Amino acid sequence: MAIHGIHHIAILCADYPRARSFYTTVLGARVMAEHYRAERDSWKLDLALPDGSRLELFSFPAPPPRPTRPEACGLRHLALAVTALDAEIARLAALGVACEPVRVDEYTGQRFTFFADPDGLPIELYEQVN
Repeated sequence: MAIHGIHHIAILCADYPRARSFYTTVLGARVMAEHYRAERDSWKLDLALPDGSRLELFSFPAPPPRPTRPEACGLRHLALAVTALDAEIARLAALGVACEPVRVDEYTGQRFTFFADPDGLPIELYEQVN
């Protein structure tokens, strides 16, 4: 096997218009493609991030809630790299998105925080400097 990176991360949402707005307006992901799949009563939204990675946002009727946060089995959280953590926290706050207190990674010394998407999925902002 010759893995050379992550192609995409798939996220299931309960309220498609709300989640679409969050990922495009609040996080600034660019819409690549959007499809309604009538046979599944489901939306699929392909989103691009600035580094070339992708998010896939799916909706399905009545998905079960996430069991716990963040220690549920499966995807623990989505981590997004930023260069100016304080500026991003302020930008999110202006949009009504609350972030947890900033912490420092004990191994790398880098700062990070968490906030949640509209369905409670933990999203981490990880400050990468040099």
